[in-house]
Amino acid sequence: MVFVSSCEQKVYKEIQLVTPEEMKELMLLEDVQLIDVRSPREYEKGFIEGFQNIDYMSDTFSEDIEKLDKTRPVLLYCKTGRRTAKCAKKLVENGFVKIYDLKGGITQWKFKGFEIKTQ
Repeated sequence: MVFVSSCEQKVYKEIQLVTPEEMKELMLLEDVQLIDVRSPREYEKGFIEGFQNIDYMSDTFSEDIEKLDKTRPVLLYCKTGRRTAKCAKKLVENGFVKIYDLKGGITQWKFKGFEIKTQ
C-alpha cells in the first residue's frame, strides 16, 4: 500500500518578503503603513522608528487591523518573521492588497546595524 502526501503551501501574491535594506527604502514611501506586530512588552524594549504597535497575539488584533486602509501597502515586522508570516496571511484574507514582510524580523534589522529606538 502506498500513501501519497502533499505538503501544499498556499502562495499569496500579495505578500512579499523584503530584506532590511529593501525595508529601509519602502519606509520612505508616503502611502505605506508601518506595523510592528510584537507584544507591547517587546515593543517597549526597542522598535523601529515610525512603526505603530499592533499586537498580533492580542484579543483585539482583528478589530485593530480593520482601522487600517486595505488599499495601501502594509510593511510588517516582528522578532524573527514567524508572526508576520501568519499576520500577512490574515491581512490578505481580510482584503489587504499588498503586504511587505521583513525577512528575519527586527533580529535581522539589528544584525544589519540599523537603528532601534526605545521609549
